[in-house]
Amino acid sequence: MASPSNGGILGVNNVTSFGNDTITSITASGPTSPSLTTQPGTRFINFLVAGGAGGGGFNQGGGGGAGGIISNTDIPVCGAAALGAAVVGAGGAGDTGPGCKGANGTDSSLIIGCTTYTSTGGGGGGSCGTAGTGNPGGSGGGGGGESPTAPMAGGCGTACQGNAGGAGVCGAPTGVAAGGGGGKCSAGTTGTTGPATPVAQGGPGGNGTDLSPLFGTGVGVCGVFAGGGGGGASTGSTAGTGGPGGGGVGAVNCGPAAGAGTVNTAGGGGGFGTGPGTGGAGGSGVVVVKELNKASGVWSMQSQFQSRGAGTWPETAPNFVTGTGGCISYSGDYKIHTFLATANFIVSAAGVPAGSTTVDYLVVAGGGGAGRTSNSGGGGAGGYRESSGAASGCYTVSPLGSGVAALAVSKQTYAITVGGGGTSGCVPSSCNSGSLSTFSTITSAGGGGGGTFCGGVGTPIYNGADGGSGGGGAAPAPPPGPGAGGSGDTPNTTPDQGFDGGGGNHVGCAYFAGGGGGGATAVGVTGGAPGAGKGGAGATSCITAGPVGRAGGGNGNGCAGPAGPPIGFGGGANNVAGGTNTGGGGGSAQTGGPGVVVIRYKYQ
Repeated sequence: MASPSNGGILGVNNVTSFGNDTITSITASGPTSPSLTTQPGTRFINFLVAGGAGGGGFNQGGGGGAGGIISNTDIPVCGAAALGAAVVGAGGAGDTGPGCKGANGTDSSLIIGCTTYTSTGGGGGGSCGTAGTGNPGGSGGGGGGESPTAPMAGGCGTACQGNAGGAGVCGAPTGVAAGGGGGKCSAGTTGTTGPATPVAQGGPGGNGTDLSPLFGTGVGVCGVFAGGGGGGASTGSTAGTGGPGGGGVGAVNCGPAAGAGTVNTAGGGGGFGTGPGTGGAGGSGVVVVKELNKASGVWSMQSQFQSRGAGTWPETAPNFVTGTGGCISYSGDYKIHTFLATANFIVSAAGVPAGSTTVDYLVVAGGGGAGRTSNSGGGGAGGYRESSGAASGCYTVSPLGSGVAALAVSKQTYAITVGGGGTSGCVPSSCNSGSLSTFSTITSAGGGGGGTFCGGVGTPIYNGADGGSGGGGAAPAPPPGPGAGGSGDTPNTTPDQGFDGGGGNHVGCAYFAGGGGGGATAVGVTGGAPGAGKGGAGATSCITAGPVGRAGGGNGNGCAGPAGPPIGFGGGANNVAGGTNTGGGGGSAQTGGPGVVVIRYKYQ
């Protein structure tokens, strides 16, 4: 039956939005917080709320953490109506002297209807001494660089808004290096020192998020927001670069000033070295609203004619997969969801073959922790599974993704599990194993824990544990015999999700060397004379629009000497934990790195 309310066309009236894709940026709060009034035809908006970023630290200071980011799409609103108040957070001041930290940025917020969306200000960067640790925030500040006994930790990020800052380290004789501030889409990098590094290097700030497909390139830094500030470093060293999305560059002792975060990007301030100067100020936040032009369903000829005549009728786009959840970024026509912690991936539209109906994926489990003694095995990497990338732009994948089909999705909520890294130092080795990660039908097993010798007799203690990749075996002293490496690809998947750990080794009573944990693409190395075994190599994927190595095995340890520099891919070196959200195995006596889940698909 025809409906008189829609011009005699069969079917129901559908809500449309004639917002002309107008973008409004609110860049500062006044005495009375500003609000925005929508256009008469607007029915849906996209919005972004970015908190003010943290300032950089002083005296080998850590980079400031990026302001927290909250964004969402297709939010229903009324036309010709005022949204609630918008508050834009200020960036935190940079640290000016020893004993203090960079200041945290302040929160930003936007009220839509009865809901207040608040993004947390970024954490200030740490400085040397008692103020060494980075502050928590939207993204955490980087740790200060000067500590002769232990790394200074970066501050924690706020769930779903940002990431942790990197740790600061002291590595005489090569220098002192602070950690980079966390960014929206990756953690700040730990400073680098030590024999394998010719000069100390401040940690780069974490990466920001590219929101240009939602809001264009006229806001942020060409549409990119919330990069972390770079870490400072000592004289003769190299300071950390700012993260893409407005992060300020770090500075070395008596060198150029540390860079401030870019205004209205939520980019963290750079950390300073020492001498005359200060840490860089954090970039201020911003609130951005886009009033959408969109329509669907059945419309009368009169309505279409009037709208086209006014130039407000949206063209119908192909139907693509539409989803929310995790840290969202974009690469051309492809949308990327990165899950750094357990959450939900909510599919609101499953798409059609003319657009997209499948998603590519990367699922990495938590890495295993290492054994606890000087003769222990390294932790095995978390299981690594990925698709080929053919459904979302043919990006470069590891050999493990070759020929693996993307997953079809339906309109539903998918539970995402991101596995934690295994602990270190408990027995048997299986209690050091990492936890599994899951998405839909894909499960990656946690990495096997490294073997430990604790003075007793029994191979379950000496052997590495089975897992996604196997843990390295221990080398007990005095012998009855070295422990075997744990089996990788347990349980079995196609293709394999990881490799075996290396066995422990001893030569009489002279050399005792634990084996390296297995990696995603190679077995851990058996302990040798004199050095312990290195972890197995991991895998590199460009699913997040750039090459990132993950799932490397952790190095073993031995009385006769460590295994040397780590294999990379997030695998830990001697006394270094597995990399955050890499699924890397822990190096001797350290924990494994948490895993990650990434989903990518064509969205336009």
